[in-house]
Amino acid sequence: MGVSNRRVLLALCLIVWLPSMLGGCSSTTPAPVYGWNWRGPVPEGFYLVRTGDSLSLVAQRLGISARKLAKWNGLKPPYVIYADTLLRAAPPDPASPRRIAGAAVAPEKKSDAAVRPSRGHVQTPRVSASKKSRELKDKNKPGSQRESSEIAWAWPLSGPLIQGFHAGDRTRQGIRIGGRAGEAVRASADGLVVYSGGGLKAYGNLIIIKHNDNYLSAYGFNRSLFVKEGDRVTGGQAVAEVGQGAEGTHLLHFEVRRHGTAVDPIAYLPARN
Repeated sequence: MGVSNRRVLLALCLIVWLPSMLGGCSSTTPAPVYGWNWRGPVPEGFYLVRTGDSLSLVAQRLGISARKLAKWNGLKPPYVIYADTLLRAAPPDPASPRRIAGAAVAPEKKSDAAVRPSRGHVQTPRVSASKKSRELKDKNKPGSQRESSEIAWAWPLSGPLIQGFHAGDRTRQGIRIGGRAGEAVRASADGLVVYSGGGLKAYGNLIIIKHNDNYLSAYGFNRSLFVKEGDRVTGGQAVAEVGQGAEGTHLLHFEVRRHGTAVDPIAYLPARN
């Protein structure tokens, strides 16, 4: 497999794109998803962390030093690893995109109520349907998740919202913002460009920016790209030009992903006037 193909597949798995939308971009040996729960066969050169594993125990099993294992995976003291995530068991391929592989990220923790064993009968307060509806609405209102993400998000384009996010629809994992041909697409926040290219045909020219160990943003259907993999960008920096979607409309496809899972970008972006 050529270097360009490996880069495409690595970016593909990094944000867990939908197989149904990718056409011919599949592989019998998927590229690893660094830092997120792994499902499927373990790729050659990687180790799937089991419950109870420690870095030293894994290193002992693999017959290598814990220092090398930590270095290959970008781990720092206290060298915490998490079950169901992948560790490199061999030195990174120098041909791979720079700095994509980060330390393993903890899976989302379940609430105490979900994991604590019950002790006798406990009366569960009833929540009315109207209250549940209000709580859901508040959670997804513009900017409601900005503080929890610790990222100063901004709109990547000033045009109208022409398609929203729908958690129950696997074809609407982001939002689409209308724009003018050649209009500047701007980074939604500071970060590192981990993919820049046109290898994912369903998304046209695509940019993926890693903001921290938890969050990524993706920008699709660009006419041209201004940044390359490995570039550091600041929020508001022009990274691309608006291009056309599959139906010929000039727009930007924008996604926010938390721990590899698509979330509603509107909940992170500030409210518009």
